[in-house]
Amino acid sequence: MILCVIQIPRLLRWLLPVILLILLSGSQSFGQKTIPGDDWPLFRGDAQQTGVAHTTLPENPAVLWTFQAGDMFEASAVISNNLVYAASLDSNVYALQFDTGQLLWQLKAAAGLKASPSVHRGTVFIGDESGLFYAIDASTGKLNWTFETNGEIMSAANFYGKFVLFGSYDNHLYALDAKTGALKWKFETAGYVNGMPSIYDGKVAIAGCDGLLRLFEIQDGGELSQTEAGGYVAAGVAIWQNFGYFGNFENQVRSYDLDKAEPLWLYRHPRRHFPFYSSAAVTDSLVVVGGRDKMLHALRRKTGESLWTFGTRAKIDSSPVIAGRNAYFGSTSGTLYAVNLDTGQSAWEFDTGAGIASSPAIAKSRLVIGNDDGVLFCFGRK
Repeated sequence: MILCVIQIPRLLRWLLPVILLILLSGSQSFGQKTIPGDDWPLFRGDAQQTGVAHTTLPENPAVLWTFQAGDMFEASAVISNNLVYAASLDSNVYALQFDTGQLLWQLKAAAGLKASPSVHRGTVFIGDESGLFYAIDASTGKLNWTFETNGEIMSAANFYGKFVLFGSYDNHLYALDAKTGALKWKFETAGYVNGMPSIYDGKVAIAGCDGLLRLFEIQDGGELSQTEAGGYVAAGVAIWQNFGYFGNFENQVRSYDLDKAEPLWLYRHPRRHFPFYSSAAVTDSLVVVGGRDKMLHALRRKTGESLWTFGTRAKIDSSPVIAGRNAYFGSTSGTLYAVNLDTGQSAWEFDTGAGIASSPAIAKSRLVIGNDDGVLFCFGRK
């Protein structure tokens, strides 16, 4: 009996690191790793583009710092390792201290930057209007490599294992080796690939300007399915489990079973028929998306039933981010909003002084967003 008491702890000490390694590698291999509240490294926060932050904001956020760029921020900022990475139409990628807004480094691209940066394993990835795709050392701003496409890049990058994936206006979805920039595969669609690819269970989903929702195997780029998307799609596909959600330019929000390649429901406002450019945020119960009808829409995730709409004074191209019980987004009037998910009423508003096309990045109880005057704001508790 004494021998068993001694051997069991030794066995556990040997097995525990193995078990942890298996669990960690398994979660990372499917692109499902939970993004901690300290980071927002991708355009919509995670590989599935849920648009849900793992932190909350104070009731009345205050401006903690601002940073002035040379042109507007159409791209959304990201947050990683206590640094903010932001890209402007002035062609610069900026790395700022998250706490103070102090500039750490900047890198000049060949053309303006409308795509949001993405941070993965110590590298910043981003594409520009000339079609160049960049891999930049996240700490130093040193350029690691570039890859040339034949069209403007609006798509943010996403990741799976050794792959970095993004779309281009040359009608292709690209998969590169994230370390070297070598082409692994590419797939030609029938239209621009504007939105960031979404990843789940070793597969990548895109909905593009060819009006199709497509699903691919990441390892070899084999197309698994294509389904009618109802019209031109500029947004990314928000994924909850194996269900996808997005709005299109035919004034619809759509839901799909991705595994079965089947449409589930379609929402259209009964009176106001305007396109959806904003990417949706999705939770177990809600789909929240902004429209060019000047309204934020909250829908039941399972049925598409409208729960409420919130009216603004201008169109909403900014993609909402859910933090706690509020959805945060900007409008082209320049107002930044927090709307309570339970009531559909305004919980907080702030006038930034210029239109907002970019979307919030939320981490460590702070929100970062840029406007059309090239001002990047950081909000939080004083």
